[in-house]
Parts: sequence; C-alpha cells; structure tokens
Amino acid sequence: MPEIDLRREPITSPSAAALFRALNAELSERYPEPGANHFRIDADEVAEGRGAFVVAYAGGGPVGCGAIRRLDGETAEVKRMYVEPAARGQGVGRLVLAALEEEARRLGVRSLVLETGERQPESLRLYSGAGFVRIPPFGEYEASPLSVCMEKRIDERAPDR
Repeated sequence: MPEIDLRREPITSPSAAALFRALNAELSERYPEPGANHFRIDADEVAEGRGAFVVAYAGGGPVGCGAIRRLDGETAEVKRMYVEPAARGQGVGRLVLAALEEEARRLGVRSLVLETGERQPESLRLYSGAGFVRIPPFGEYEASPLSVCMEKRIDERAPDR
C-alpha cells in the first residue's frame, strides 16, 4: 500500500460522502434486519473544539475515515470508523484511530467510547488491540441488541512511539 496521508477535513466533503456510502452499504449487508439502525453524526458535532473528522488517503484516493464527537467534558465518542476492504489489514484503521485519540487529547477528554457491532470482528480486533474494553451499552445504543460498546481511558500525554 502507498504511504498513508491523514487529513482533517469537513464531514461534508466528497471523500466523506463516498466513504459513508460504502460504510452504510456494508452495514446494511451485515445487518439486514428490519429496524437495524446505522447511527449518524452531524457536521456541528465534529466542528473545531467539539470533535474532529479525519480521512486517510493512499494513492491519491480516500481509503478510510473516522470521527470523534465530544459527549461531555470528560468523554468523546469515536464515530463512523471505516476502511475500504482493499485497504484492510494494512494499518489504516490503527492510524485513523491513533489520530482520533490525539484529537481527543487535544480536546482534553479522558475517555473515548464507541459502539460497533457484534458482526464486525475486524472492528472488535482493532479496538481491543488499541486498548478498548467492553462496557455496558450507553446512550442511543442501550436498546440495540447487536451493539457492542467499548471504552478506553486516555491521559493528556501522547504515547511513546
């Protein structure tokens, strides 16, 4: 895979739209049940000071993305993580997640939470490998039987690289 270029950009960008279409199509395939919900994020939730949206580019095109939104003074939520199937297994998700963790530190939060699904084993491996642990469902996910919620406590220092 070519070098990965991570860029913070608007959630309304053409790259974001293309990645979200692909993400939603994949989620619809994995969760075809009536009433399965694909949770969204609004542009104001990732505005400067409230969150961030990051796109990973390789070979000139977008191959992955992710966002965080501040939930309160201590917690931010990881949202809309996605990596194109052809780019999986090559570290793109880890790079996006690390960039989001840096943004969370910049926002001053101490905890990152997220929701993924039980039918997304690659996501569960990524998050577990990055130090996230399972927690009870929270917020809008409490009534979602296929949801897996996770949390990672962070501090203000960046990890040694």
